[in-house]
Amino acid sequence: MKCTQYYPVIQTRDVAETKAFYLDHFRFREAFAADWYCHLQSCEDPAVNLAILQADHETIPEEGRGVVGGLILNFEVADVDAEFARVEAAGLPILKTLTDEAFGQRHFITRDPNGVLIDVIRPIPPAAGFAEQYSADALPV
Repeated sequence: MKCTQYYPVIQTRDVAETKAFYLDHFRFREAFAADWYCHLQSCEDPAVNLAILQADHETIPEEGRGVVGGLILNFEVADVDAEFARVEAAGLPILKTLTDEAFGQRHFITRDPNGVLIDVIRPIPPAAGFAEQYSADALPV
């Protein structure tokens, strides 16, 4: 399969609220918008996309309808400290404060209105015990 694009789709009861959250706080823009579905694209990188879909929409097979659960969206950024300050100043919930992890991440976690976790990350060099678990081309430096 040659994939031409990949993006998560968040099923929600409130498309407008979810869309507003990502437009306001994570610098997305609308690429397509209807009352039941929207496709968002990063204002900074057109390869970063996210869709939002009404959870009970007829295009979803009945057995797949529902709100999302158990999902974490990871956003890797150049300056996680600045993003933390921005998100905190905006009053978003901070579920995990800015932390350096031995496995090679400096990150914090917030959530969207649906409970989807958002992990904002800057890769950092891992501790010795974790470095050998990375492939050579993926090791943060």
